[in-house]
Amino acid sequence: MLEERFKAVYLKFKLNFYKRIFAKFEVREASLTAVETFCAEIIHALNAPTVNEFAQFVNISAQNATHKINSLVRKGYVIKQQSPDDRREYRLSVTDKFFTYYNMSMSYVDEVIRRLRNRLPETDLEAFERVLTIIGGELTPEVDIASGVL
Repeated sequence: MLEERFKAVYLKFKLNFYKRIFAKFEVREASLTAVETFCAEIIHALNAPTVNEFAQFVNISAQNATHKINSLVRKGYVIKQQSPDDRREYRLSVTDKFFTYYNMSMSYVDEVIRRLRNRLPETDLEAFERVLTIIGGELTPEVDIASGVL
């Protein structure tokens, strides 16, 4: 039962995310492909990775990663900043244009949290937060991100 409930909630979040992505394709002036959207979100989650760190995370060649990144740069969603420590290295970061998209996508999470706060007592919310911290920290070691979100 726990597995089914967790999968159902996870599926609802994914479906809502996909629904919002496709809705944004209709109105975005410099439309991103689905893969570009995922790449921009990964760059954000990795918190200013290098091109090689991004390529390693998504398990693609540096050449393929560079191609995807350059497309995101041309469309204004990502910038490359030369590292002050190693002038051969570039750090990737997302732009305000990305955050405009991202914040709209994350509004569903905010809405669900608002509903939780209205529905559950503070002690249940604190327990739920502890469970999420455990899931994000200890139980998902396959995805190591440096953003400090989890």
